[in-house]
Amino acid sequence: MSLLKHPKLETLEQHCTEALKEDQLFTFAPFSQREAEETGVSNYSYWRSTFSAFRRNKVAMFLLILMLCLLLFTFIQPLLPGQFDPNLVSNDARGLPLRNKQPDSVHWMGTNSIGQDLWARIWAATRNSLFIGISVALIEAFVGILVGVLWGYVRQLDFILTEIYNVLDNIPTTIVLILVAFILKPGMGTIILAMSVTGWIGMARFVRNQVLVIRDRDYNVASRCLGTSTWRIIGRNLLPYLVSVIMLRMALSIPGAIGSEVFITYIGLGLPPQICSLGNLINEGRKLMMSPSLRYQLIYPTIILSVVTVSFYMVGNAFSDAADPKNHL
Repeated sequence: MSLLKHPKLETLEQHCTEALKEDQLFTFAPFSQREAEETGVSNYSYWRSTFSAFRRNKVAMFLLILMLCLLLFTFIQPLLPGQFDPNLVSNDARGLPLRNKQPDSVHWMGTNSIGQDLWARIWAATRNSLFIGISVALIEAFVGILVGVLWGYVRQLDFILTEIYNVLDNIPTTIVLILVAFILKPGMGTIILAMSVTGWIGMARFVRNQVLVIRDRDYNVASRCLGTSTWRIIGRNLLPYLVSVIMLRMALSIPGAIGSEVFITYIGLGLPPQICSLGNLINEGRKLMMSPSLRYQLIYPTIILSVVTVSFYMVGNAFSDAADPKNHL
């Protein structure tokens, strides 16, 4: 047998040929400085990851859409055809007010004790109550976050702000609401002011406690050593870690403000009768709750108030969880 015909040599020759063919399939990629730098950059986005985590909560998404539709409809409702003025008294053919009329095709939710359309009043009341709640929440968030961050981060202000907090926190909130609503002229501005006078205290204390936890971490100490300004440290190092808890507190303060408005109206110091609010409607329906045929005047505004309260709580809680970086993928 010839050496050239040896089976082992033929197998070796075949392997070499296949190896040469495989080497021809691969070529060196050209070097790019831009692409080399991009390999060290993460495409992570805090807000994109937050909204992605929030969208996975189906119940919260449903309640958010429901709440947005409810808010949108409060502004669209007066523009729809066949709508009544919330303060207009409807009369019958004899010119007498349609008092306590049961729901029908004309008055979809009936009328109240003086003949006003309850459907129009409920949506006007929802619009005004949401405006009060959102305004109070924004004021509390702005003042509370500003005072809380300075209180927790600037050591020179700790004693002064602690004494101010001790004084204001010992004043019952109910007394403040009653005094402000009693002294000033009744109106939406008065209600908002009454709730905001001491409403920011809880937010400030909460933010202060959170800031104390992360104030002396390594990256904050390094920033101070490098001469970074206080406001830049607050904006870049502290506030991003507080987004989740702040959103939760704001979401809870909106139904809380609406509940306070209902309480003030209940004791007779709320909005004037010509300004619709859920507090006014619930207070009027409360007087008729012992009459089975008139309980609809209490049930309808109570349902709207319950939907708003539960929706804000669930959405705020879900967004707080989604804003936590531990839940990001």
